[in-house]
Amino acid sequence: SGLLAAPSPKQYEFARLNLTYVITSKRKLAQLVNEGKVSGWDDPRMPTIVGLRRRGYTPTSLRLFADRIGVTKSDSWIDYSTLEGCLREDLENKAHRGMAVLDPVKLVLTNWMDAFGSDGYTEDCTQPALPHSAIAEGKNGNEGAESAVPPADRVFKIGKEVWIEREDFEEVPPKGYKRLFPGNVVRLKGGYVIECTGCARDAAGNVLEVHAKVIPGTKSGTPGADSVKAKAAITWVGVMDGVQAEVRLYDRLFADAHPDAGGKDFLQSLNPDSLKVVTAYVEPSLAGAQPDQKFQFERFGYFVADRADHQGTKPVFNRSTGLKDTWSK
Repeated sequence: SGLLAAPSPKQYEFARLNLTYVITSKRKLAQLVNEGKVSGWDDPRMPTIVGLRRRGYTPTSLRLFADRIGVTKSDSWIDYSTLEGCLREDLENKAHRGMAVLDPVKLVLTNWMDAFGSDGYTEDCTQPALPHSAIAEGKNGNEGAESAVPPADRVFKIGKEVWIEREDFEEVPPKGYKRLFPGNVVRLKGGYVIECTGCARDAAGNVLEVHAKVIPGTKSGTPGADSVKAKAAITWVGVMDGVQAEVRLYDRLFADAHPDAGGKDFLQSLNPDSLKVVTAYVEPSLAGAQPDQKFQFERFGYFVADRADHQGTKPVFNRSTGLKDTWSK
């Protein structure tokens, strides 16, 4: 009758988004909040905009996810790993790198004085803030921004004592183990090659310190860096300039891929390991983070400085996602 302008309006139908390991019912999400199963609507495990943002998800990653899954009329399920993969893809060339030790044990370089003349002697080590491929693309680590100026290298100190991951030492190594065990040679990433000599234990048998000898002249970036072949390179943080930080290791809120399907009690599917809080040590470049700034903790995955709790005097980082999907294994 001419009441509507051409072209005629169309109706589009599409199915709801079904994401594994996630519930989207507002009533059930409110129940999680009201019963204290999560810390609030902005809990990084919640599938809310504020929760995803606090977890470290970027607008670009969410748009990429929407583009990748497309639109369908069928009531199909999207695997949660697809969402995580979109975040990794967005942050790969943006998130500045840094080293963190999440389960620390002290490594003592017992010949440090003989090698350098003083137990208090330290040296600066440098590593790129972004890999060369990312620098070539001109990324500067900020959401939606690019810069022709590459970021400055990270600078951190090596001394007689450094923090390493507890799992990087085995007095009796399993088959194929390439990290620290008596007699083995590894590189402290960005630093020197060292040879493990053993460890010190407490009365209960727990490892208190790992002992090793530094091999002078093998520092990364120097002519002698390749003079000794190391079987592995391990991450570390210097005792001299490492900063203590709270690291919140978030994981999927539910252990069941379909927590509320078929009338199941979704509360019975809560993942008891969805949050683990550890006291870690981070390198100085990470300690200077701004709230909501994203990083890749080398070897561990992508992390974000908590937008509510992170402070310069008390760094707090949330794990956004690992470097790869581990749930499918």
